[in-house]
Amino acid sequence: MKKLTLKEEEIMDILWDNGPMFIREMLAFYKEPKPHYNTVATLVKLLVEKGFVYYRPLGNTYQYEAKITRKQYHGSALSDIISQYYDNSYTKVVSQFIEDQKMDLEELKKLISEIENNRKQ
Repeated sequence: MKKLTLKEEEIMDILWDNGPMFIREMLAFYKEPKPHYNTVATLVKLLVEKGFVYYRPLGNTYQYEAKITRKQYHGSALSDIISQYYDNSYTKVVSQFIEDQKMDLEELKKLISEIENNRKQ
């Protein structure tokens, strides 16, 4: 899956949080100074081309909606990082967290327990 720029992710966050909308409605979610309508329209068009957003014609305008969920995008981005920096090894990722003291033994035990419970279900 392609990566989003910060500006594209900002638009996706608006769509993920609020559902389908028109570009004029998206503008309401920006703080001042708001971007120009054409700027947002161009970014939305790029998101359509990248396959992140689809649209429905309604009258003489379009309503836009996220084509993928936030969870799908974050999962894909995480997989890309793990592939690129950790040789596709989730074990290496967890080891890194433990070595950097970002996860302690109790948290690891809890994670293992959650995984085991999910497999049983």
